[in-house]
Amino acid sequence: MTQFQLKISSSSGLFYEGTCESLVVPTSDGEYGVLANHVSMVIGVAIGILRYKMDGKWYYVAVGQGFARVVGNTVTMVVDSAERPEDVDAKRAQEAKERAEEQLRQKQSIEEYHRSKASLARAMARLKVGSKDQPIGY
Repeated sequence: MTQFQLKISSSSGLFYEGTCESLVVPTSDGEYGVLANHVSMVIGVAIGILRYKMDGKWYYVAVGQGFARVVGNTVTMVVDSAERPEDVDAKRAQEAKERAEEQLRQKQSIEEYHRSKASLARAMARLKVGSKDQPIGY
């Protein structure tokens, strides 16, 4: 299969740099797929689960907001956060989910509401990607 270069950077540093066969990016409008020789564009990355295929195997990453730039046969991503399944602390993610759900039940300003929704989305993505015994629903 034809490959392209993928570079993922997060606020904590370089997350991944290497070849990739296929990439699926979470966006506010759903998922967006990228293959080799894709047309040039910039994609807004939403909080969710990014997946990329390398050597016939899919890898899953919980990502925060950011953007992806596709130029030539290279995809460069810059995101707030990126976590592999083995790096997710399930207990901490569950606690964050419960806190966000509690905050959403309370009266809040519109800004606090959006912050709580983002916290809930991050926690849900981390729990989903960190779940070792449940398949990710794709």
